[in-house]
Amino acid sequence: MLIRKAANPGYSEVTPREIYLNRRRFLATGSAILGGLAMPLAVRAAKLAAAKTAFNAGAEKVTPQNVVTSYNNFYEFGTGKDEPSKNAPKWQPISPWTVRIEGEVAQPKTLDLDQILKLAPLEERIYRHRCVEAWSIVVPWIGFPLSVLLNQVKWTSKAKFVAFETFYDPKQMLSPRQAGIQFPYLEGLRLDEALHPLTLLTVGMYGETLLNQNGAPLRLVVPWKYGFKSIKSVVRIRFVEEQPPTAWSLSWPAAYGFYSNVNPTREHPRWSQKEEQRLGEGGLFNAKFIKTQMFNGYGEQVAKLYEGMNLSRSY
Repeated sequence: MLIRKAANPGYSEVTPREIYLNRRRFLATGSAILGGLAMPLAVRAAKLAAAKTAFNAGAEKVTPQNVVTSYNNFYEFGTGKDEPSKNAPKWQPISPWTVRIEGEVAQPKTLDLDQILKLAPLEERIYRHRCVEAWSIVVPWIGFPLSVLLNQVKWTSKAKFVAFETFYDPKQMLSPRQAGIQFPYLEGLRLDEALHPLTLLTVGMYGETLLNQNGAPLRLVVPWKYGFKSIKSVVRIRFVEEQPPTAWSLSWPAAYGFYSNVNPTREHPRWSQKEEQRLGEGGLFNAKFIKTQMFNGYGEQVAKLYEGMNLSRSY
């Protein structure tokens, strides 16, 4: 049973009942995607906790599930928004799925998905998700704070940043030349950003395990940053002393900085960031546009991380 504070609008209150009841398909979906790794996730799904008021999108309408699963950025499976949903389902994630934690740590560690899922109760958090191309969605993610995983190792005093690497198989995915960016996909956060309670290690959404195109079986969600910072299919995490390279900043540094906080005052060379199109609302010819909020509306929780910084330069 999903437990939720009465003061918070629940997923069931803002989503059609037939979709909400798809939570019962969690076990079956997990089996199809993760094989033998699905059982621990299905067991823990029954213990989903309510997202705290400060950690969800409030009364905003949840984006229809079919929109979120069919309109994606996942360049390993195609550069068009409709291509990942067509190509990614053919991919068979490795089993067991493991994540290596290394770098400036006392003792590196490798954990498989079973072990990761035992670290903390799963939560459902309804987050806004803002893409740099000026569109946005509202998604009920399932996971727990990334800090829970990071705390499985003791990092040294030299650790200032956390670097992430995604799974890459050139036999099943596009080449860097075809995609126009470096693979394997790299991302990074400052250590305090990675440890922030809003930063979510995600294993599901809409009451089901993640689909391949949405980053199965394990991805990050950093809701106050543009979507490309929420790296998919994570296999490696490194604590490092220097700011790590990231895939998009290597490809086009003038457009994609390391921090990539949602900022309506700093324009992308191709797209205005002042407004965003909320997908799934208003239809094709009457799309709903809303004003973009600084830090994607999570400024109350994260603005202190950047006090004294020039966010037009540190973008």
